[in-house]
Amino acid sequence: MKSVKFLNLVVLGVVLALPLVGCKRNPNRITPIPAGQRVGPVKDPGAGAILKPDAGSRGTPMQDPEIGWAPTGTDQYQGWPEDRDFFEAQTVYFDFDSSVVKGSEQSKTGIVAAHLRANPSHAVKIEGHCDERGTEEYNRALGERRALAVRETLIADGVAPERILTISYGEDRPADPGHNEAAWRKNRRGEFLLLTPP
Repeated sequence: MKSVKFLNLVVLGVVLALPLVGCKRNPNRITPIPAGQRVGPVKDPGAGAILKPDAGSRGTPMQDPEIGWAPTGTDQYQGWPEDRDFFEAQTVYFDFDSSVVKGSEQSKTGIVAAHLRANPSHAVKIEGHCDERGTEEYNRALGERRALAVRETLIADGVAPERILTISYGEDRPADPGHNEAAWRKNRRGEFLLLTPP
Protein backbone atom coordinates (compact mmCIF):
# COMPACT_ATOMS: atom_id res chain seq x y z
CA MET A 1 0.00 0.00 0.00
CA LYS A 2 2.81 2.41 0.93
CA SER A 3 4.67 1.65 -2.27
CA VAL A 4 1.54 2.42 -4.34
CA LYS A 5 1.17 5.81 -2.62
CA PHE A 6 4.87 6.51 -3.13
CA LEU A 7 4.63 5.56 -6.81
CA ASN A 8 1.59 7.83 -7.24
CA LEU A 9 3.50 10.72 -5.65
CA VAL A 10 6.48 10.14 -7.95
CA VAL A 11 4.26 10.05 -11.05
CA LEU A 12 2.42 13.20 -9.91
CA GLY A 13 5.74 14.95 -9.28
CA VAL A 14 7.02 14.05 -12.73
CA VAL A 15 3.81 15.21 -14.40
CA LEU A 16 3.92 18.54 -12.53
CA ALA A 17 7.63 19.09 -13.19
CA LEU A 18 7.48 18.24 -16.91
CA PRO A 19 6.25 21.68 -18.08
CA LEU A 20 9.01 23.33 -16.07
CA VAL A 21 11.88 21.30 -17.51
CA GLY A 22 10.53 20.42 -20.97
CA CYS A 23 12.24 21.58 -24.14
CA LYS A 24 11.41 25.04 -25.38
CA ARG A 25 9.98 25.16 -28.88
CA ASN A 26 12.31 27.97 -29.94
CA PRO A 27 15.20 28.19 -27.43
CA ASN A 28 17.50 31.21 -27.42
CA ARG A 29 20.89 30.16 -28.69
CA ILE A 30 23.35 32.94 -28.64
CA THR A 31 26.76 32.47 -30.17
CA PRO A 32 29.31 34.97 -28.88
CA ILE A 33 31.63 36.50 -31.46
CA PRO A 34 34.89 38.31 -30.85
CA ALA A 35 33.54 41.85 -30.67
CA GLY A 36 31.00 40.84 -28.04
CA GLN A 37 28.11 41.07 -30.49
CA ARG A 38 25.34 38.51 -30.13
CA VAL A 39 22.71 37.10 -32.40
CA GLY A 40 20.05 34.48 -31.77
CA PRO A 41 17.22 32.69 -33.49
CA VAL A 42 15.18 34.33 -36.19
CA LYS A 43 11.59 33.26 -36.89
CA ASP A 44 11.92 33.52 -40.67
CA PRO A 45 13.98 30.46 -41.67
CA GLY A 46 14.86 32.00 -45.04
CA ALA A 47 16.39 35.08 -43.48
CA GLY A 48 19.00 33.33 -41.37
CA ALA A 49 20.81 34.92 -38.48
CA ILE A 50 22.71 37.96 -39.65
CA LEU A 51 25.64 39.66 -37.99
CA LYS A 52 26.49 43.14 -39.09
CA PRO A 53 29.50 45.27 -38.20
CA ASP A 54 29.50 46.70 -34.71
CA ALA A 55 29.46 50.45 -34.20
CA GLY A 56 29.90 50.83 -30.49
CA SER A 57 26.93 48.82 -29.23
CA ARG A 58 29.10 45.88 -28.18
CA GLY A 59 27.26 43.19 -26.28
CA THR A 60 23.91 44.96 -26.47
CA PRO A 61 21.76 43.33 -29.12
CA MET A 62 18.69 45.20 -30.28
CA GLN A 63 15.43 43.34 -29.95
CA ASP A 64 12.76 43.42 -32.60
CA PRO A 65 9.39 42.00 -31.50
CA GLU A 66 8.76 40.66 -35.01
CA ILE A 67 11.89 38.50 -35.36
CA GLY A 68 13.37 38.08 -31.87
CA TRP A 69 17.05 38.98 -31.74
CA ALA A 70 17.87 41.51 -34.41
CA PRO A 71 21.28 42.08 -35.98
CA THR A 72 23.63 44.30 -34.02
CA GLY A 73 25.72 47.11 -35.44
CA THR A 74 25.18 49.40 -38.37
CA ASP A 75 23.80 49.09 -41.87
CA GLN A 76 26.84 50.64 -43.52
CA TYR A 77 26.85 47.95 -46.22
CA GLN A 78 23.12 48.10 -46.93
CA GLY A 79 22.55 48.40 -50.68
CA TRP A 80 26.10 47.41 -51.62
CA PRO A 81 26.27 45.08 -54.66
CA GLU A 82 26.99 41.46 -53.74
CA ASP A 83 29.16 39.43 -56.11
CA ARG A 84 28.76 35.70 -55.43
CA ASP A 85 30.96 34.62 -58.35
CA PHE A 86 34.11 36.59 -57.46
CA PHE A 87 35.16 34.21 -54.64
CA GLU A 88 33.33 31.10 -55.88
CA ALA A 89 36.55 29.06 -56.08
CA GLN A 90 37.35 29.98 -52.46
CA THR A 91 34.29 28.25 -50.95
CA VAL A 92 35.38 26.62 -47.68
CA TYR A 93 34.17 23.05 -47.04
CA PHE A 94 33.69 21.49 -43.61
CA ASP A 95 33.69 17.99 -42.15
CA PHE A 96 30.43 16.50 -40.90
CA ASP A 97 29.11 18.25 -37.77
CA SER A 98 32.20 20.47 -37.58
CA SER A 99 32.84 24.20 -37.68
CA VAL A 100 36.63 23.88 -37.75
CA VAL A 101 38.30 25.41 -40.80
CA LYS A 102 40.60 22.62 -41.98
CA GLY A 103 44.22 23.36 -42.82
CA SER A 104 43.55 22.32 -46.41
CA GLU A 105 40.92 25.08 -46.69
CA GLN A 106 42.97 27.91 -45.17
CA SER A 107 44.66 28.82 -48.44
CA LYS A 108 41.18 29.82 -49.69
CA THR A 109 40.62 32.19 -46.79
CA GLY A 110 44.12 33.53 -47.40
CA ILE A 111 43.17 34.51 -50.95
CA VAL A 112 40.06 36.32 -49.70
CA ALA A 113 42.04 38.08 -46.98
CA ALA A 114 44.73 39.18 -49.46
CA HIS A 115 42.08 40.69 -51.74
CA LEU A 116 40.45 42.56 -48.86
CA ARG A 117 43.79 43.90 -47.61
CA ALA A 118 44.63 45.11 -51.14
CA ASN A 119 41.16 46.70 -51.59
CA PRO A 120 40.33 48.57 -48.38
CA SER A 121 36.97 49.82 -49.71
CA HIS A 122 35.69 46.25 -50.19
CA ALA A 123 33.94 44.07 -47.60
CA VAL A 124 32.77 40.46 -47.54
CA LYS A 125 29.72 38.51 -46.41
CA ILE A 126 30.21 34.91 -45.31
CA GLU A 127 27.29 32.49 -45.66
CA GLY A 128 27.31 29.40 -43.43
CA HIS A 129 25.58 26.30 -44.85
CA CYS A 130 24.91 22.71 -43.71
CA ASP A 131 23.73 19.44 -45.15
CA GLU A 132 20.19 18.23 -44.50
CA ARG A 133 20.99 15.99 -41.54
CA GLY A 134 20.03 17.35 -38.12
CA THR A 135 17.18 19.60 -37.05
CA GLU A 136 16.56 22.95 -38.69
CA GLU A 137 17.52 24.84 -35.52
CA TYR A 138 20.69 22.80 -35.02
CA ASN A 139 21.75 23.34 -38.62
CA ARG A 140 21.07 27.07 -38.41
CA ALA A 141 23.35 27.26 -35.33
CA LEU A 142 25.99 25.08 -37.01
CA GLY A 143 25.90 27.28 -40.13
CA GLU A 144 26.40 30.29 -37.89
CA ARG A 145 29.40 28.69 -36.17
CA ARG A 146 30.89 27.86 -39.57
CA ALA A 147 30.50 31.42 -40.83
CA LEU A 148 32.03 32.74 -37.60
CA ALA A 149 34.95 30.31 -37.86
CA VAL A 150 35.72 31.52 -41.38
CA ARG A 151 35.39 35.11 -40.11
CA GLU A 152 38.00 34.36 -37.43
CA THR A 153 40.48 33.09 -40.02
CA LEU A 154 40.08 36.34 -42.00
CA ILE A 155 40.57 38.43 -38.88
CA ALA A 156 43.69 36.43 -37.98
CA ASP A 157 44.92 37.14 -41.51
CA GLY A 158 44.69 40.90 -41.01
CA VAL A 159 41.15 41.80 -42.15
CA ALA A 160 39.34 44.33 -39.93
CA PRO A 161 36.32 42.67 -38.22
CA GLU A 162 33.97 45.49 -39.23
CA ARG A 163 34.49 44.57 -42.90
CA ILE A 164 33.12 41.04 -42.43
CA LEU A 165 29.42 40.18 -42.22
CA THR A 166 28.08 36.70 -41.53
CA ILE A 167 24.79 34.93 -42.14
CA SER A 168 23.61 31.37 -41.58
CA TYR A 169 21.21 29.60 -43.90
CA GLY A 170 21.56 26.22 -42.21
CA GLU A 171 20.21 23.56 -44.57
CA ASP A 172 17.90 25.94 -46.48
CA ARG A 173 20.10 26.54 -49.56
CA PRO A 174 21.83 23.33 -50.61
CA ALA A 175 24.45 23.51 -53.35
CA ASP A 176 23.45 19.95 -54.33
CA PRO A 177 19.89 18.70 -53.71
CA GLY A 178 20.99 15.05 -53.49
CA HIS A 179 20.57 12.86 -50.41
CA ASN A 180 23.94 11.13 -50.27
CA GLU A 181 27.45 11.79 -48.99
CA ALA A 182 28.62 13.33 -52.27
CA ALA A 183 25.85 15.95 -52.06
CA TRP A 184 26.25 16.49 -48.32
CA ARG A 185 29.99 17.13 -48.77
CA LYS A 186 29.17 20.03 -51.14
CA ASN A 187 26.53 21.44 -48.80
CA ARG A 188 28.75 21.69 -45.70
CA ARG A 189 30.31 24.99 -46.69
CA GLY A 190 31.08 28.64 -46.09
CA GLU A 191 30.62 30.87 -49.13
CA PHE A 192 32.02 34.36 -49.68
CA LEU A 193 30.14 37.24 -51.28
CA LEU A 194 32.23 40.25 -52.25
CA LEU A 195 30.67 43.59 -51.23
CA THR A 196 31.74 46.65 -53.21
CA PRO A 197 30.73 50.27 -52.78
CA PRO A 198 27.76 51.35 -54.95
